[in-house]
Amino acid sequence: MSKNIIPPYYDLYLRNLPMPPSRRLAAIMFADIAGYTAMMQEDEVLAMQVRGKFKKILEEEIAAHKGQILELRGDGSLCIFSSTIEGVQAAIALQSAMQKEPVVPLRIGIHTGDVIIEENNIYGDGVNIASRMESFAIPGSIFISGKAYDDIKNQKDIQTISLGKYLFKNVKEQLEIFAVNNEGIKVPVGNKLEGKGEKVKAAEKSIAVLPFANMSSDPEQEYFSDGMAEEILNSLTHLKDLKVAGRTSSFQFKGKNIDLREVGDKLGVSTVLEGSVRRQGNRIRITTQLINVNDGFHLWSERYDRDYNDIFTIQDEIALAITEKLKITLLEKDREKIKKAHTQNTEAYELYLKGRFYLARRGPFILTAIEYFRRAIELDPDFSLGYAGYADANFISAFYSLLPGNKVMDIGKQAAETAIKLDPSLCEPYASLGFYHTALIWDWAEGKKCFSKSIELNPGYATGHYLFGLYYYAWVTGIFEEGDKHCQIAIKLEPLSAIAHAIYSGVLIAGSKYEKALAVAKAGAELDANSFLCNRSIEMCYRALKKYDEAIEAAEHLIKISKRHPHALCDLMGMYAETGRMEEVKILMQELKQRSANEFIDAVYMALAAAHSGNMDEAFEYLDAAIIERDPMLITLKYMKYSTPLRNDPRFEKLLQRIGFPE
Repeated sequence: MSKNIIPPYYDLYLRNLPMPPSRRLAAIMFADIAGYTAMMQEDEVLAMQVRGKFKKILEEEIAAHKGQILELRGDGSLCIFSSTIEGVQAAIALQSAMQKEPVVPLRIGIHTGDVIIEENNIYGDGVNIASRMESFAIPGSIFISGKAYDDIKNQKDIQTISLGKYLFKNVKEQLEIFAVNNEGIKVPVGNKLEGKGEKVKAAEKSIAVLPFANMSSDPEQEYFSDGMAEEILNSLTHLKDLKVAGRTSSFQFKGKNIDLREVGDKLGVSTVLEGSVRRQGNRIRITTQLINVNDGFHLWSERYDRDYNDIFTIQDEIALAITEKLKITLLEKDREKIKKAHTQNTEAYELYLKGRFYLARRGPFILTAIEYFRRAIELDPDFSLGYAGYADANFISAFYSLLPGNKVMDIGKQAAETAIKLDPSLCEPYASLGFYHTALIWDWAEGKKCFSKSIELNPGYATGHYLFGLYYYAWVTGIFEEGDKHCQIAIKLEPLSAIAHAIYSGVLIAGSKYEKALAVAKAGAELDANSFLCNRSIEMCYRALKKYDEAIEAAEHLIKISKRHPHALCDLMGMYAETGRMEEVKILMQELKQRSANEFIDAVYMALAAAHSGNMDEAFEYLDAAIIERDPMLITLKYMKYSTPLRNDPRFEKLLQRIGFPE
């Protein structure tokens, strides 16, 4: 028998044989340059420069984060990582570098999943999902899947925001898309993305209650038509099986001729309740229709011709009809909540509706709202919602610097506590008490307890969430992650609320995340061009970024739309001081002092104005007055950057100690 003879170079031959496919868990990253083909046609030199920059930075960051480039051709790449955290950090570093000149309009998508690797080829559903994720991304953004999010959600240096659930092409399960929103990383504005797939349709049992049209001959009856819609909305929010779009977002469509499919898409609902109100003397006619937003089909409609005294019965009938048509099972306690009347006094109820109407308009109208709420509870001392509105309006007046804190604090506290005593299920007065304990008497533990109780009673109360967000970061504790989380929840609940965007922007400013804060504030200003808070955030962001031309222009616009609000004037003084325009500072300081003789201007902003003028002794005299005044703006000084002129003075730390911020 012949011996087996091993051929020469057999070891080398074996080493060169293709490796068998291997299966592993990996983070897959797709990246491509948006519009590269068009760029090549318009400016080939620039296009090559952009691609060269992308290739160089990509190779550096993938190596630095222990990744592997599997494909790099044309305007795109495919990379894998053994760690999702390393993959997302590499994407952030890469995308941040792409924002510097020459800017590279890069889109990145990341998914963590099971893949098959053979040589330098990669297969599997995980690859497909990462590719689809990248197809939805916008230039400058990083989109990650829900599975990738689970791996990085506890990383403090990676911030994300949910964009909703989508059905991807050739992928059976619906997946949630998260956008990385670290500073410098772009996040899409709005609720609509385009890519290889479609957004998951709204829950079948979901509704937006649009403001009812005022068909009365008297335009002053608008408060009544708005109030009808708001009361029906509020009665439906108690139902756990029904998703109800928030009041602020629903009312963004007031007076607009808009496709209901767009309403459904923006608010994430499948049905819309529309209506109209005609009132003449003691007679009212209310027409309502419940509409499927996908096909425009009327699920239900009704007309009510009644006496005004039947208003509470009509509201109950409409709410119960909606639950029937949407096939919502009502427990007895649910039915009780819908039919619960907070007052039987129609005159007190009408005053309450006027109060809510003017409170929603903010600005000096808050003082008008206070008067209507006061009259409502005088007529009906057992009207729990009237007390809740009265507390809310008083505390908001201090926040907007319309009344001193020490004038409203006891009134607001008593009203909130009375509302809770009359109806412990109300969430609003607990949020009001959270403001009282935090911003006015500096009892941080009790403030947190009240905010938590408000959210426990109604997790869908957006105001409770964004106030809690301010509590956690911009006001008290400096715990950015918690503040960020609650503000994101508020925007998810009220996607069309300019106030929710403004508050989130304020938290981001306190966290020195100016680029992101600017994007959020601009998104809010798109929702409401005259939003004082959003426009103020815009100018504060530009100022922090030292873009003084844009900052001054934004401040001047704010002064115009706010009719020379002291806060806006003070901000402009700060910019003038930082750019050496001290004559303008003196002129504005003189205006504030003259006005303070005849109108209330909160002491904190008079102190900031004095600091901008270079008079620190005067500034701290005003701050002493602010403590006596219980100015709620005092608690913003620790983290908000407009207090910078005061920080270098040793008296500032003593001031913070007097307020007693927690460690």
